Amino acid sequence: MAYSRRRTVVALTALLTVAAGLPGTPAPASPPPATAPAPAAAPGPERWSVDLAVAGGDDVNVAWRSGRLRLADPRPTARTRPAAVGILLSAPRALDRPATRVRAQLTARTGDGGTTAAQVRGWRARGWTEWRDATEAVFDAPVSRVQARVVLTSSDAASEATVTGLTLAADRVATTAVQPAAALTYRVYATRIGLVGGVTANGHTVRTRDHFAALPTRRSLSPRGTGDYTVKVCTTSGSRCEYAPVWDVGPWNTRDDWWNPASVRENWKDLPRGLPEAQAAYQNGYNGGRDQFGRIVRNPAGMDLADGTFWDGLRLTDNVWVDVTLLWTGGGARAVVGSGPLNLRAGASTSYASRGLAATYAHVPVQCYVTGQRIAGTYRTTTRWYRLVGGNYVSYAYLSSIYGGTAPRC
Repeated sequence: MAYSRRRTVVALTALLTVAAGLPGTPAPASPPPATAPAPAAAPGPERWSVDLAVAGGDDVNVAWRSGRLRLADPRPTARTRPAAVGILLSAPRALDRPATRVRAQLTARTGDGGTTAAQVRGWRARGWTEWRDATEAVFDAPVSRVQARVVLTSSDAASEATVTGLTLAADRVATTAVQPAAALTYRVYATRIGLVGGVTANGHTVRTRDHFAALPTRRSLSPRGTGDYTVKVCTTSGSRCEYAPVWDVGPWNTRDDWWNPASVRENWKDLPRGLPEAQAAYQNGYNGGRDQFGRIVRNPAGMDLADGTFWDGLRLTDNVWVDVTLLWTGGGARAVVGSGPLNLRAGASTSYASRGLAATYAHVPVQCYVTGQRIAGTYRTTTRWYRLVGGNYVSYAYLSSIYGGTAPRC
């Protein structure tokens, strides 16, 4: 009986020891730890080559000959002096996945004053970014489409500027998205372009009383037949305004995006934001009073206006200071004027006074819509009128499309 009791006590003690997990007692086996899956490798850059042999109707002064892209006419003209310029514009490419960076590999030959450059821009919901040097272009938000262009220049007919290949790579890098605020507005001096029959930097032939604008950089140059970069130009009293596409480069400089901060601005980074180099040279003797080509600056102009914009849109009689809004720097819904110049009305009827014009292809910021006079226009017959940011009205009958957001009923 004593032996039996001792055996029972020992067995019970062992069970309690295991249950309590006391030292010296083997713990029950636990399942092996789960193996964490290896992180997926980041996708590599999306790469593609631009077909340089394809010349479209939106290209300017370029030709593909003997396996090279070159200037069709390397001689400077009155409008492009002191350099001849050519632009090949590729078709936009829809990316397989959104990207924030694009880099280019350009195979080119230059000499005796010739230059070549690859530039890109990206599409996001509120429109195209400005054109950027494709050595490494980083966008502040992911883009779903990328368009490239090749720019050739020559100082004289003996200059060499040819390209045999362009390869692009798009990928994703960390960036800080910038919430678009109201579009930037500055007061600058404007001069009249004239030059009817001449050719603009985007290949448009200037017509009598034409409607477009010029800024002294190619970063905001709209391809021919588009208003991707549109300015709103108003008299300083605000009595007249015109929305006009940017179709030319000038005056004075070709690398002065004066509205950008120093971190982005192409040249003249020590100047205050919003101050054109020509104005600083004329008023303050900046750069010895000369432009980027060494010419003495004879007026402070920061933009040019075509004759129709100058005379009919703003009803100007002489070169003058104007208030210019760079519409692509802001956000919100935009309407594209498909048939213009379109009157900006004070109300939703043709009985209201005209307060200016919106040129064909201009992208105008729409705020909301109202019901007004029935209009039979180019695209539809409708009673809908859109109120623009700033208070004027345009008929929906002449608007080809709306993008970048919705415009509710007012």
